Amino acid sequence: MKKATIFIIIVTIILEIFTICNNVYAANEAVIDYETESKLVEIKEDAAKSLEDYKVKYGSDAYGFTAYVLNLIRIYSIPLCFLGIAISAIYQYVIGIRKLDTKEKGLVMMVTFITLLVICQILPLAFAIVVKFGRR
Repeated sequence: MKKATIFIIIVTIILEIFTICNNVYAANEAVIDYETESKLVEIKEDAAKSLEDYKVKYGSDAYGFTAYVLNLIRIYSIPLCFLGIAISAIYQYVIGIRKLDTKEKGLVMMVTFITLLVICQILPLAFAIVVKFGRR
């Protein structure tokens, strides 16, 4: 009889703990969702405002959108290309010590990422020069 009573009490306590934890988790999840939603709306409004600024600056929807996309590519290409250069350096200088084909693969990857970085950094400048001075 004592074992059954202890078992029932333990099961009841475990169920209460799960119920309380679920209620607390649901309340925290609602707060997190509201904060995340407000951040997403803020990011969306900033992006829309920036896009409108580019459209006004370039005087056309097509040119403004292109300049906006090129600016995003310019910003995000820096960390991605540096990551690619680091990985290719590992291929060339670490793994390539023992395997010559991997060393060549690392060199080709490094040249590719450096070329891509230069293109992504110069392309928005070239676009701005052509659109600003070439349309007159």
